[in-house]
Amino acid sequence: MSLSAVSAVSAVLLAAGTSPSPSPSESEIPQVPTFQDAQESATNAAGWVEQNWSTWLAIGLRVMLILVIAGVLRAVVRRAITKLIDRMNRTAHAVDGTALGGLLVNVERRRQRSQAIGSVLRSVASFAIMGTAALMILSAFQINLAPLLASAGVAGVAIGFGARNLVTDFLSGVFMILEDQYGVGDSIDAGVASGEVIEVGLRVTKLRGENGAIWYVRNGEVKRIGNLSQGWSTAHVEVSLRPSEDLDRIRAILVETGATMTEDEPWNETLWGPVEVLGLDSVLQDAMIMHVSAKTMPGKALSVERELRWRIKRALDAADIPIVGGLPVPADEAESADPAAGVAAPSAYASSTSPQSVAASPLTPPANVTK
Repeated sequence: MSLSAVSAVSAVLLAAGTSPSPSPSESEIPQVPTFQDAQESATNAAGWVEQNWSTWLAIGLRVMLILVIAGVLRAVVRRAITKLIDRMNRTAHAVDGTALGGLLVNVERRRQRSQAIGSVLRSVASFAIMGTAALMILSAFQINLAPLLASAGVAGVAIGFGARNLVTDFLSGVFMILEDQYGVGDSIDAGVASGEVIEVGLRVTKLRGENGAIWYVRNGEVKRIGNLSQGWSTAHVEVSLRPSEDLDRIRAILVETGATMTEDEPWNETLWGPVEVLGLDSVLQDAMIMHVSAKTMPGKALSVERELRWRIKRALDAADIPIVGGLPVPADEAESADPAAGVAAPSAYASSTSPQSVAASPLTPPANVTK
């Protein structure tokens, strides 16, 4: 085919609106973007940024404002709580050494309790403020909080049912600390256990019993608490004597014994009042009981009772006055013993000829009969 013929065919194809298909080698060559394409892409990006920069700036400013307000509010609240705790400590220092201070807890214990209360309040305030700020920041980014809050609510209900005992223990521990029901070093009776408090936690209280055992008592299980270390204690001693003793003489001996104990060391600091003879508690046929009482430091009643019993016993022995208890029958008033009291009554079965013995005797077996 000549060159003119090829040119004619190409012209016909172009006139028909078709073009020859590219060769395989031409379709695999990558297209290199031109400068005009790059300029167009940059223009589009700049336009998109120009359209949205105001929204971004508003969100950023809103987030910064939320963080600043949350930080300032958290600092103010924590400072207010710290000032409240310091004021409580100053009040404790003011009453220390006075008559009112003797009825209150000591300064160190009050300081520890104030620090525990302050720590709990600061933690709760920080959690509430920062949690609210986090939710507001998520809302600023136009995040739908409804599913998140719904999921948190369902999870909270599930955790509340599953860990209700833990929540009960925690709340009981918080109120025990706030109300100052007991502290470290106190001797308490918690119902389920009793002893000296060695640690107070928000969930568990540790007690050391009389035999040295450590009891772990859950705060939610405590229904009543008897604190033997707050305020003051009372020592009670009962003296059992014969009804024939001279009451005035016994009262004088007991009063003198109590006055001597009040002046001796270290009981002059332990006793917060004179030893009082309250009188007769009961008068029985074989004994009379006199009641002696004394006001003591909190938690010292047991030691005072032991020392007071020791001194009363020595004073009564020196005065030749016996202490009775379950008084035995005096020998001069005892009835003569019956010599036949230990002899058993005669039995009808003792005689082999009695009708009872004959009736109870075994029957004679019949003789063997031979067939």
